[in-house]
Amino acid sequence: MRYIWQHIKTIIEEYKGELPLAQFLKNYFRKYPILGSRDRRVLSAMAYSWYRCHALLTLGQPTPDAVFEEKIRTCLRLCDYHFPVIFPQGDIDVPTNIIFDTEKNFPDEVPFSAGINRKDWLLSMLQQPKLFIRIRKDKGKIISSLNTKGIKFEIVTDACLALPNGSDIEALLPPDCYVVQDASSQQTGSFFHPKKNEEWLDCCSGAGGKSLLLKDLEPGVRLTVTDKRESIIHNLQQRFRQYRHVLPVAHVTDVSNRNELTAALGSKLFNHIICDAPCSGSGTWSRTPEQLHFFKPGTLASFSALQSEIAINVSQHLKPGGTLFYITCSVFQTENEQVVAKIMQATDLKLIESHLINGIALRADSMFIAVLQKPGL
Repeated sequence: MRYIWQHIKTIIEEYKGELPLAQFLKNYFRKYPILGSRDRRVLSAMAYSWYRCHALLTLGQPTPDAVFEEKIRTCLRLCDYHFPVIFPQGDIDVPTNIIFDTEKNFPDEVPFSAGINRKDWLLSMLQQPKLFIRIRKDKGKIISSLNTKGIKFEIVTDACLALPNGSDIEALLPPDCYVVQDASSQQTGSFFHPKKNEEWLDCCSGAGGKSLLLKDLEPGVRLTVTDKRESIIHNLQQRFRQYRHVLPVAHVTDVSNRNELTAALGSKLFNHIICDAPCSGSGTWSRTPEQLHFFKPGTLASFSALQSEIAINVSQHLKPGGTLFYITCSVFQTENEQVVAKIMQATDLKLIESHLINGIALRADSMFIAVLQKPGL
């Protein structure tokens, strides 16, 4: 099976992080159609486990010719993969000359938000998160269908189920009865408390996960969404149709540009604004471990500047007494508490509460949310 080792070495050498690893592997496998499904599965596991933990491995006096293979075997073992083709004797022990060191190769100068532990976060990179769904209706039917098909699940909350990652549920469950949404993302909705006829703005809507959550909580809110990508707004509208919600007012605009924002919204004011700001995504890196591997601390300054600019711009469209929900999927202070401090320095908003939603124990993402309020009349 030497060809497996040759392919994984080529993959590691050629991959530079420009594309998501999943897309790179799809492109790579197209070039080599001779690779069967088992080969692709093994190579994918090798690649993902490599980016999950190899940077945290310390080798003591390794055999030079065996360094790469020893690292791959160790990464697979640490990530709990078992392949007889790679380990003919079945289970293996981590080589005694290799140490998994959570203090190695992650910059000390990057402070973490309160509520999450650096070591726990690094260890969480070893496992793929679970698949979470938010139940919209017909919970009994959904649970019955999962039981009938033998799909294991855990009840996280009354509306949230956790399933093994990769569970094939699209053809099994009625599409309008559930939404695929991470458990921590679902938890942000507990801060919203929407009321009928309130004006809400989702200023960085993406494909609409928070907007759909909001509308499911209170269909009677009057919603406006913005995103600078037309294709993403199109996807959001398609999802709203799928779930039978009235389409929101939508603007394709860059809210980091105050002139563009004013051109889109004019003088319109909102009761509440959801600002799920673009960020490093560090709270989701266990899904995309290649981002940890290629992370450069210097990028955080540009994210922080963009985040504060967006939040400060959109805060001008809050009604007196209105609230801004500043949200990231980051675990770093630079993008969380430090941005909140910048917002308060530049505006009259006051911090009501902030939380790091730590998803590690659930094998979910981790997110940050701060609720800031504009003084009332």
